[in-house]
Amino acid sequence: MKHGANIYKYAKKLGCRSDEIIDFSSNINLYQPQSALHVTNSTITKYAQSNYTTLKTAIAHNYGLKKSQISLYNGATAAVYALFEALKQKKVTLYAPLYGEYEKAALQSKKNVYKINRIENIDATVAKKSIVVFVNPSTPEGSFYELATLFAYWKKQKCTVILDESFLEFESHPSLRQMIQNYKKLYIVQSFSKFYSCAGVRIGAVFSNKKNITKLHPPLWNISSLDAAFLQKRLGDKTFKEKSRQLHTIQKQELLDILKKCGLFEQIVQSDANFILTQSSQAEEIFSHLLRQKILVRTCGSFDYLTDRWLRFAVKDKQSHTALQNALTTYPGENQ
Repeated sequence: MKHGANIYKYAKKLGCRSDEIIDFSSNINLYQPQSALHVTNSTITKYAQSNYTTLKTAIAHNYGLKKSQISLYNGATAAVYALFEALKQKKVTLYAPLYGEYEKAALQSKKNVYKINRIENIDATVAKKSIVVFVNPSTPEGSFYELATLFAYWKKQKCTVILDESFLEFESHPSLRQMIQNYKKLYIVQSFSKFYSCAGVRIGAVFSNKKNITKLHPPLWNISSLDAAFLQKRLGDKTFKEKSRQLHTIQKQELLDILKKCGLFEQIVQSDANFILTQSSQAEEIFSHLLRQKILVRTCGSFDYLTDRWLRFAVKDKQSHTALQNALTTYPGENQ
């Protein structure tokens, strides 16, 4: 599974700089205010707090948690790998399609992986006392699931539940974070790069009850002082969430209108995240046409149960949307 498209590979193919390509494959928050982070020598020359108390305090405040319920890692992917290494159960059920690193991490930690097609067979049986993994809102299509019934079933089966809520904040859907005290086998995976628009800041987290967190042992200083300082500042921006969601709502509707009006897609999936999944019998040709216009979108054939007929478009700014609209209008174009 690729993590988005490789913009550097396609820039080389096109003979251009990567910043000349409009990257609709990258599902990072389009609201990106300038953060005036004042970096001093001491920020760089001194070790960060080994337990990241200040950063954990900011995260706890934003997510309604206690510092003791947070374990930090060098990105959410690192958190996933560490979590699978720490958990002893051998059976893992993945509700697919989902982020491909979950399967890689499970296999690396020598787990037995089973998959449920959540789109067609979400009520399938899972083994007792196994690990289940669910991404909500999902990827690649961005569906938000009301999990009360399914969560009750997992509890009945005494499963260890890994719930990835990395895209939850874009549309203010309810979280299951409040359940970590009530159900001792619940772990929440949280990426900060998506909503807080900082893919280059490698910070991810696992939220769980205090006892579970104490059994996780992330490496000392696995987050740089610069990364920690940036995220603390972004979390402390009281207007960031509101402005992000306001802009997201407007721009997502704009993107949806463009995709509908072009008439090239047989299916456009309702999304609760900052990206929209589409299906077209001409998907490969559309991808190539857009790429020639220096517009990169996400092909989804690498996801379980999907084919190369599926393309995903991330929500972007008005200028990027205009470029996309113009490119789709010219399809099939003179070069087809």
